[in-house]
Amino acid sequence: MPDKIQLLPDNIANQIAAGEVIQRPASAVKELLENAVDAGATEIKLIVQDAGKALIQVVDNGGGMSETDARMCFERHATSKIKSIDDLFHIRTMGFRGEALASIAAVAQVELKTKRPEDEAGTYIEVENSSVQKQEPVAVANGTSIAMKNLFFNVPARRNFLKSNTAEMRHIVDEFIRVAMAFPDVLFTLTHNDQQVFYLEAGSLKQRIIQILGNQYNAKMVSVKDNTAYLNIHGFIGKPETAKKTRGDQYFFVNNRFIKSAYLNHAVMNAYQEMIPSDSFPMYVLFIELDPTQVDVNVHPTKQEIKFEDEKIIYAFVQAAIKHALAQFSVTPTLDFDLDPGIQQLSSIQQPFTEARQQSASSTSLYKGFTQGNKAHFIEKENKEGLKHWRDFYETPTEPTSTNPEALHTETNAFDNDEVFQLLNTYIVLPQQDGFLLVHQQLAHERILYDQLTAAAKGIPVATQKSLFPATMEFTPGDTILLQELLPDLNELGYHIEPFGKNSFVLQGTPADLLPTDHTHAIDLLLEQYKFFNSELKLSQRERLVRSVAKQRAIKSGTRLTGREIKQLLQDLFASNQPNAAPDGSPTYFHFSQDQLDKMFGR
Repeated sequence: MPDKIQLLPDNIANQIAAGEVIQRPASAVKELLENAVDAGATEIKLIVQDAGKALIQVVDNGGGMSETDARMCFERHATSKIKSIDDLFHIRTMGFRGEALASIAAVAQVELKTKRPEDEAGTYIEVENSSVQKQEPVAVANGTSIAMKNLFFNVPARRNFLKSNTAEMRHIVDEFIRVAMAFPDVLFTLTHNDQQVFYLEAGSLKQRIIQILGNQYNAKMVSVKDNTAYLNIHGFIGKPETAKKTRGDQYFFVNNRFIKSAYLNHAVMNAYQEMIPSDSFPMYVLFIELDPTQVDVNVHPTKQEIKFEDEKIIYAFVQAAIKHALAQFSVTPTLDFDLDPGIQQLSSIQQPFTEARQQSASSTSLYKGFTQGNKAHFIEKENKEGLKHWRDFYETPTEPTSTNPEALHTETNAFDNDEVFQLLNTYIVLPQQDGFLLVHQQLAHERILYDQLTAAAKGIPVATQKSLFPATMEFTPGDTILLQELLPDLNELGYHIEPFGKNSFVLQGTPADLLPTDHTHAIDLLLEQYKFFNSELKLSQRERLVRSVAKQRAIKSGTRLTGREIKQLLQDLFASNQPNAAPDGSPTYFHFSQDQLDKMFGR
């Protein structure tokens, strides 16, 4: 029998290796941008066609390459950044793996033009399927231009797994932003299908943050700077009022390399504790600089997940630096040592401390604990009889239940009952024969809106109210790409939005039943809500959008409702096929029976 094991041909081995490095167009963008930064460029241009499927080109004014280096850079394990094993543990450059260009050349048609300042002519190389097709001198400016065309042209199965152009473009923008944020002293531009998406002039880190994340942070950022013998931390964090429902505006860099770290993010969230809602996320752009030997950047192929030698020290430093920054800029709550004037009006302060009052106070166990010896841990015997009913309550716990809606008496005339009322501007109390329902108005309204919007997706369109004065809306480039992707579905859901130049849209109409509000701000919040649902991979784009619109438009807790509005809300809720649950599965109401109430009070 012949031998079965054989060496793979180079081109197939390269394609397999490429699968680890180049997973989508954005992966190639990351590698090419990092190489341009390492080349010492002060200007870097990214040019993309068809979300990178047709073309990804990076042009830089860096140091360029010699003719030999230009040929060698496409070989596997070829790198200028590692010469010995010790270099692996002292890495300060961005791209260093030595497989990026070889991987790109294995799955795309590549054209390279490069020239060093000291050379009279540059070098032009064409590579296809890991094979050099052409090499010749060329007249070109100093620096490097590398273009990869027809990604995965020779691996059609991989190409078929790519997402829509808008989805792939969002990934490209993410990678572009991460590199551009780390190097504010470099001019970056991004052009897609001949339209300029980003033009980021060289400047300070604060200017770069505003260029990318939007002008709303201009006066709402706090500077972070803390230098120690072990590490340095610098950057900016958002004031508590800028916290959002999504964690999109959060960037950690270690030695200028973007990383993802749930551990360090937890340190940041702890520093903001009790300053922002638990379901909100602060903006931060933080840079940690430490000895490369204290960190391992090779634990993941994308180099976005890293390991620290001592995570606890990093955690403590990050948390302390942020707390210090928030306190220094008077953002954190401070103790007020001035006596509240209201305290002076209390009867215990104004009335004289008579002899009778003194005797009454000195006879208490609290007084004895402070004045008599060996009484600090003294506890009086409990009155067991008085706690009897509470013991019964805890031994047989009862909880309100979300009852089967078919078992409830919810005829239309029941909603006209004078005993139906709103509680705490959040709940609606609906009496029943054996107790009452406690309805959460926001969750109930989410269910109603969700049903209406789902019906719209099945051919029952939502009516649109045309705006007398159409509003122009400006978005960040990242949100612009997201909104363009959602426009067809938004139009079906009653929003009439049209593109209006670079990063601008015109709101021509809104759903007819939408209450008067700041619609441009509402669209901003809708996008934030959609990004929040983006983590739910099992949901389709339409489902995420419908849930986002329902949550965004629902009557919020704390809103006062009229009797007519309460009646309409209850009628619409119990007309639903699933009135007892919101779209995310949360109960819309609880049923309290008289038996449960009696047991709670020991009756």
